[in-house]
Amino acid sequence: MMSEEKSLNFIEEIVEEDLRTGKHGGRVLTRFPPEPNGYLHIGHAKSICLNFGLAQQYNGKTNLRFDDTNPVTEDTEYVESIKKDIQWLGFQWAEELYTSDYFETLYRYAVELIKKGLAYVDDSTAEEIAAAKGTPTEPGVPTPYRDRSIEENLTLFADMRAGKYQDGEKVLRARIDLASPNMHLRDPLLYRIKHAHHHRTGNQWCIYPMYDFAHGQSDSIEKITHSICTLEFIPHRPLYDWCIDKLEIFPSKQYEFARLNMTYTVMSKRKLLQLVNDKFVESWDDPRMPTISGLRRRGYTPASIRNFCEKIGVQKRENMIDVSLLEFCIREDLNKTAWRRMAVLDPIKLVITNYPDGQVEDLIGENNPEVEGGEGSRSIPFSKELWIERDDFMEDAPKKFFRLGPGLSVRLKHAYIVTCHDFVKDENGNVTEVHCTYVPNSKSGEDT
Repeated sequence: MMSEEKSLNFIEEIVEEDLRTGKHGGRVLTRFPPEPNGYLHIGHAKSICLNFGLAQQYNGKTNLRFDDTNPVTEDTEYVESIKKDIQWLGFQWAEELYTSDYFETLYRYAVELIKKGLAYVDDSTAEEIAAAKGTPTEPGVPTPYRDRSIEENLTLFADMRAGKYQDGEKVLRARIDLASPNMHLRDPLLYRIKHAHHHRTGNQWCIYPMYDFAHGQSDSIEKITHSICTLEFIPHRPLYDWCIDKLEIFPSKQYEFARLNMTYTVMSKRKLLQLVNDKFVESWDDPRMPTISGLRRRGYTPASIRNFCEKIGVQKRENMIDVSLLEFCIREDLNKTAWRRMAVLDPIKLVITNYPDGQVEDLIGENNPEVEGGEGSRSIPFSKELWIERDDFMEDAPKKFFRLGPGLSVRLKHAYIVTCHDFVKDENGNVTEVHCTYVPNSKSGEDT
């Protein structure tokens, strides 16, 4: 009987068609481009598994590129945590790159657009620019600076780089179409002034490219074949394509998939940062956080998170995933891999009254019954006095209480059947001891 073939998601279909037609010479090169302004969370895990997994599946490679275009919010602490999380998940990047590696090239691209009459320096405030863009139903209007000469724009842009202006005093905008139904094409910002120390370039730059300008060009510089983003970047794609087309550079292609939305889970880095800064949690890796490092501290395994990402799949439409699926994945993985151990958190003493005083019997328990052979075994001491959970005893037990109570019998794990015949309370009425008798010929594993 032939095994059923796994169906392809829509991105796999695109990649396979590109490989069939020989596009990009049969190469598959993806990238994971986090901004180093926070720790990665479970939503990023989906993107990591998709980008790295896709490259592995088709014998390609994945670049790790840090989108470090905002010096105000970025830090090397975040860079190191991101690298640690990706490797912990079981992936390795082909190259570690930074958008800041391309600052000079991106500046040169911006100059090229100015020379082609496709970009201009605007002195308007952010509020004035927003007002001039119009609305989705009304076209935008040009600001007084849209028709500056190429020579003037080149001079002003060079002066911006030289640090002659304050933050917000000038911006560089693309000259596209103020009447476009796509608001992102109404002369979007390409560069802004930020006098701030950059974690890699120091004070070398005081102008920084906007994400929409840096994104596509960085992909092109690296010759990325499949640039995979989340759905909110669909309206940004025409600008991505416009920049590549006007600059006549390698035509990387952007594709979009639905981001992970999960019940009872905050996945906004801004809100997670607020939880850290306001001391609601101790750190980014607090076990209550949905960060990858938080999940790691909580006991999640790399395999469980990868399995979760595989189960939720890759879609074109937004949906909400129940957090119980993530919890199922860790239970499933631990059930297969975790060695069994027993612990009592709220103990009461169990006294086996007919067991010989001073005798200690070594019972055998498999380390993992889910694995053939059990991955070895361990010795469990059994004696007259043991400890059980307080919740496992009830003085007045209802009919369907299948634990210990007066007259009730249970099998102790890896041991014998015991029957409760008495119990002891302290002066406050709390049960302190449970007295049982055991059945000597009922040892676990024997024919009883």
